[in-house]
Amino acid sequence: RQLLAAHLHAIDAEAFLVTALPNVRYLTGFTGSNAVLLLTPSRAILFTDPRYTLQSSQETTCTVRISKGPLLKAVASAISRHQLRSIAFERQQIPYHAYEFLHDKLPPRARFVPTDLYIESLRMVKSPAEIDLIRRAVLTNSQAFDAALRQFKQGMAEAELAAEIDFQMRRLGAESPSFDTIVASGSRAALPHAHPTSNPIQPNQLLLIDMGATQQGYASDMTRTLFLGRSSRLWKQRYQAVLEAQLAAIGSIRHGVHAHSVDAAARNVLATHKLDSAFTHSTGHGLGLEIHEPPRIGKKEKRRLLAGMVVTVEPGIYLEGEGGIRIEDTVLVTEKGCEILTPTTKKLTQI
Repeated sequence: RQLLAAHLHAIDAEAFLVTALPNVRYLTGFTGSNAVLLLTPSRAILFTDPRYTLQSSQETTCTVRISKGPLLKAVASAISRHQLRSIAFERQQIPYHAYEFLHDKLPPRARFVPTDLYIESLRMVKSPAEIDLIRRAVLTNSQAFDAALRQFKQGMAEAELAAEIDFQMRRLGAESPSFDTIVASGSRAALPHAHPTSNPIQPNQLLLIDMGATQQGYASDMTRTLFLGRSSRLWKQRYQAVLEAQLAAIGSIRHGVHAHSVDAAARNVLATHKLDSAFTHSTGHGLGLEIHEPPRIGKKEKRRLLAGMVVTVEPGIYLEGEGGIRIEDTVLVTEKGCEILTPTTKKLTQI
């Protein structure tokens, strides 16, 4: 909060109105589902509703305003009461109807100052405490993966295995999955974001699992591709190509490197195997309080990676009617390189 308040003059604002809940949590520690933060250099006011009277007093050191009506009405009153004339807001996060309401309630000569992912840019470099929380989420995720596979039986439905994975995450302390768990077998592994179905997982097929655990608010993300029974020589070669691409991308990560260079490292390897056209998404993304947050690791991303950023590295290939392979780790950027946080083996696994 102090850092953000100190930067208000740089964006020509007297206050910052924070409406995105992950950003509210980052700045206040409050974990409720309904909150707005109004921040000035001298005060931080958290607005929430009566359900969170006790919780807000326990979780945050902000001044708390409990509103029995719409939060934005209370915010508008505070803007007028404190005679604020320039209020920064999150242009990509506030609904238009909310913006209209606040704009109409502004005092004379007051104005809104739009910002783009300003707080998200602060969140990109994690503190040591945040990194420890992500490590815990990663470990929980990997342990849940191992535990769920021990319960796997051929013929189990994709949705049943996904439910087992989610159960194991919660059993091991996760608050929730970081996203809807992906379990895709056979030709459905060619769908990068396949939803689990009631289809039974048959022998001699690919099995792609993409999963993440959220623990104390922080996310993890991992994908592994397995083979049921014995894989063909062709799929072994394809798996090795994806693994080489992933390791090349990881090997290129260090403080100061451009994100597009990491993406290019993966694509260049796949191109040597004539599989680059089957890689249809970016190489990775940041994670933390959200499963997808800056920085993005893609073809056109000019942002430099900095020590303390936590990103995924997840190249994949997707062949319609045949199947797909993706290998993904959660990775910490360091001054001289990176640290792979995901402990789960990437050795070709046949079950």
